[in-house]
Amino acid sequence: MSEENKFRKLGLMVGLELHQQLNTQRKLFCHCPTIVRDEEPDGKFIRRLRPTQSEMGEIDPAALFEFQRQKRFCYEYYNDTTCLVETDEEPPHDLCEEAVDICLTIAEFLKSKPVDEIHPMRKIVIDGSNTTGFQRTTIIANGGQVIVGEKTIGIQTICLEEDAARKIADDEDNNMRVYRLDRLGIPLIEVATDPDIQTPEEAQEVALALGLLLRSTGNVKRGLGTIRQDVNVSIKDGAIIEIKGFQQIDMLAKLVEFEAQRQEKLIEIRDILKTRGVSVNDIKPKLVDITTVFEKSESKVIKNARKSGGAVYAVKLPGFANIIGIEIQPNRRLGTELSDYAKFWGGVGGIFHTDELPKYGITESDVSKLRKTVNASEKDAVVLVASSKEQCNDALEAVVKRAKEAVIGVPAETRTPLPDATSKYARPRPGSSRMYPETDVRPVKITESRLRKVRRDMPETIENREKRFIKEYELSPDLAHQITRSQNLDLFEQIIKETEVSPTLIAATLENTVISLHRDQVPTENLDDTHFLEMFKSISKKAISSEAIPLILTFFANHPRLSIEMAIESTGLGMATSNEVEDIVKKIVAERKDFIREQGERSIGGLMGIAMQELRGKADGKKVKELLTIEIQKLLKL
Repeated sequence: MSEENKFRKLGLMVGLELHQQLNTQRKLFCHCPTIVRDEEPDGKFIRRLRPTQSEMGEIDPAALFEFQRQKRFCYEYYNDTTCLVETDEEPPHDLCEEAVDICLTIAEFLKSKPVDEIHPMRKIVIDGSNTTGFQRTTIIANGGQVIVGEKTIGIQTICLEEDAARKIADDEDNNMRVYRLDRLGIPLIEVATDPDIQTPEEAQEVALALGLLLRSTGNVKRGLGTIRQDVNVSIKDGAIIEIKGFQQIDMLAKLVEFEAQRQEKLIEIRDILKTRGVSVNDIKPKLVDITTVFEKSESKVIKNARKSGGAVYAVKLPGFANIIGIEIQPNRRLGTELSDYAKFWGGVGGIFHTDELPKYGITESDVSKLRKTVNASEKDAVVLVASSKEQCNDALEAVVKRAKEAVIGVPAETRTPLPDATSKYARPRPGSSRMYPETDVRPVKITESRLRKVRRDMPETIENREKRFIKEYELSPDLAHQITRSQNLDLFEQIIKETEVSPTLIAATLENTVISLHRDQVPTENLDDTHFLEMFKSISKKAISSEAIPLILTFFANHPRLSIEMAIESTGLGMATSNEVEDIVKKIVAERKDFIREQGERSIGGLMGIAMQELRGKADGKKVKELLTIEIQKLLKL
């Protein structure tokens, strides 16, 4: 069975939500700049957040979950680039009009229908990532489509929202999370697709296609953390799982594949439990204090817990023997899922279970005593936790809850992506109670005249730009494809406008030479746009040759504050005079007369390398080759 047919048989359905930071002059609800900084902040303050009831008197389960963790939040700020809006000490300003226009441009690209009037909403978020306890978001357009290959993928909505504060650290000792307010409020476009995607590869292709459209505007930010995907995955008899904040777009197919695999395995586990006659009512939160069983245990975790005044508790899971150890994703088992619940709801370091014991200093004798104490048969599994009594209770109650879900099948939940494209439990799925109207921001009408202006100013798509570069700049198809999708695209076009250097040389330098230097341990992260502009202007003026590019860039990388004049002087890479180049070429020919007579004009290739090495980038290769050819032909005629 082909991979495509395999996933179609599973009933795989995927919907994407792409979140991309917009490169606007100001933030969405204040006039602070949209910059993220590395300097030490100017100050900080601490708050706690709590959930509120919706207009219907309901409390969102995800918000309640976060509140029950009792976390405090420390917010770091800058005096000159953050303001009272971010600290929630001042009402929000009007919506950023520039951000609205960018969203309308994307709507036009995707054939989406703009709303008549923009009405901001509040979405409850109390994980600390927003000082207000909610995120402001608004719908800009509905419907539309993106075509990938021969398939049309529907677009649900295009929204505009404020980005969250940036997490800096977790202080577990003080149950505190540290955020920085520089990112909070940066405009963020969200493009949500219909669940039309049916294979992992298709999901990745759609994400790439949408990413290219967003970049076509020329008004989105680039770099790590500026674009994130929320991925909604389900299979037949499974559940809608939301995996939030995935950034590695080249691994998106793997993420979807592993989630489909996880749900498939959980359904298999459900069926095994049913054949064993296990029901939800069989799994009871009957927790047993088994501390005395492990009085002489050599397990470090148990010894440390007892030493700090803690205890060891256990719970029996009837009919779960040899099921907790079943792998549901690479290097993740059902036991890992139970452990995730125990960690988040109980704050413990992890769990032990009988499918993996004896191990970790727990002996066969310990396991026998354990089973006897909790009255577990060989068909049952036992899960134990070593921590404070309160944490043991919370953790094992969460384990029981997750075990009950295993009998039902796949629990709907929000998950966090891991670096290997697997995922772990994050929190319950949010409910409809988390959204309510924003009363502090005025609505914005979308007029027909505004839409006409957006249509008139539509940017060129990446695909069209690629075709134009091949035709207009005579780039190779590979190089055109590379540069149009590169973060150096704007710089490439700027250099072309300001110099008379070959577009191929510019593109190859930005895309290939820099990578080569980085592999050679040159600190290329120190290079900025000015370095490239100055260097190519010097090449355009014949102050240096193109052969000097690697050495000039290496100098700039090691001395980023110095000028191009100092780079040329320090490296000695200024252009040699015509007489100097001619003298060096004549000397090389004179020293290798026998070689030239033996090889004839084929000797030009070998002598070019020698000449360029001796000139060290001080002469144009084309000119050197001309002189070599002349001198070699003179010699051969003698």
